[in-house]
Amino acid sequence: MKKYTGVWPTMVTAFNDDGSLDIKGNKEIANKLIELGSHGLFAVCQSSEMFYLSLDEKVALAKIALEASKGRVPVIASGHTSESIEDQIEELQAIAQTGVEAVILVSNRLAKEDEGSEVLLKNLQRILDALPDVKLGIYECPYPYRRLLTNEEIKWITNVDRIVFLKDVSCSVDIQKDRVKIAKDSNLNLFNANTETLLDSLIMGYEGYNGVMGNFHIDIYKWLFENYKEEKEKARQIQEQLTQVGNIEKVSYPINAKYYLKSKGLDIGVFSRRMDASVFSKDELKKVEELMKWEDKTRKDLGL
Repeated sequence: MKKYTGVWPTMVTAFNDDGSLDIKGNKEIANKLIELGSHGLFAVCQSSEMFYLSLDEKVALAKIALEASKGRVPVIASGHTSESIEDQIEELQAIAQTGVEAVILVSNRLAKEDEGSEVLLKNLQRILDALPDVKLGIYECPYPYRRLLTNEEIKWITNVDRIVFLKDVSCSVDIQKDRVKIAKDSNLNLFNANTETLLDSLIMGYEGYNGVMGNFHIDIYKWLFENYKEEKEKARQIQEQLTQVGNIEKVSYPINAKYYLKSKGLDIGVFSRRMDASVFSKDELKKVEELMKWEDKTRKDLGL
């Protein structure tokens, strides 16, 4: 099986009640996601609250995911949050030294919102020069602003053999269609963060799924990935259901994901540095409970 393919959750971070990293809890999360069938793990990402982590904490999280995986699945990590290119290089070098499979760059860190491709590619080249022999990827993280790569930028990237991963947040079949054509016969592996367009992107040639809902039911996404070619009608039905239940991410994520994992037996809390616990209201809790009922029914239906 290819290394960069399949279903890869974006890992949430477990904190202790005092806000410090929960080392044991984060190991439990990694193990649980692997046991459920993840083909890889994306650590130290937006779901991990990376913009609220120190560099030491980012490095620690990457190491925790690696140690927990024990080589069972590849681990990639980002932590790319700094403003200046010099600070970015420092944090990316630190993540690279952990030994993760690839270091993932954030597209909106490579240029400001009012800056064009020239700046983005210049900064990308500086990072490439500063991290020789390191495999890289790019994540079109929507925070603090969404910067989609242009077709010309992706063409440039496909000429760099060690840029191996792109997390697409375009939510557009038309954009995805162009990207498949551009990335063909290159080392760039395309992953879709968006459930609504996931099935169509897989049919077109995307390598897999990399999104937040993997923290809830990565095994159901795995079924979709492994069966969409043979069970076309059923796969379409499952994707439509996944899209509908995926709306749960809009209000209280990542707290609701931590509550969910806790409900599944993990010894973790729901503390978040990004949002106040009050966001996770009774209505939000009810949504998680309804989601779990749907999961139970769907797993039974799929024989999982």
